Order: sequence, then C-alpha cells, then structure tokens
Amino acid sequence: MKPKLKLHTDPKVKGSLSLRLKKIEGQIRGIQGMIEREEYCDDVLNQLSSAKSALDGVAKTLLKSHIETCVVERIKGNDPEILNEFMTTVDRILK
Repeated sequence: MKPKLKLHTDPKVKGSLSLRLKKIEGQIRGIQGMIEREEYCDDVLNQLSSAKSALDGVAKTLLKSHIETCVVERIKGNDPEILNEFMTTVDRILK
C-alpha cells in the first residue's frame, strides 16, 4: 500500500489554486442557477465550457508544480513507482 502523500507546492501556488477554485465554485453555482431558471441551452453550454477551461488551467498549474516538486524528489530518491503513477495521472488529465 502506497503511503499517503500530501500536496507539496509553493504557498503562493497553493494560494493561487485556492482562489481560482473559489471562483470556479461561484461559476458552477451560477450555472446551476441558469439551469434552474431554464436559461437558453447554448448560454449554459458556453458557461460549462468556460468552467471546464478554468478547471483545466488549475490542473495544468498543479501538474507543473507536482513535476517540479514531488516527481523530481521521488526520482532523486529512486522511487520505482513514480513514473507509472505520474503517467497514470497524465493519462487521466488528458481524457
């Protein structure tokens, strides 16, 4: 069983990610309201696309930080599992 690892990133990056996710959370609530108000489907779909792009941006930022910190540290520590774990994560992100 793999040990539970924690987020290991620059506090500025962590703060930026947190702020961006709070904005996305508000955006999702707005989309939910649009659906409840039965707004035009195309407008809802555009907002969903925007939210997805925002989440992709968060994922890219976190992935970059993950490579620069966790992945590099585990490679330097000769962790044989890191490459498979990392590639599984990248595959999941690219779907």
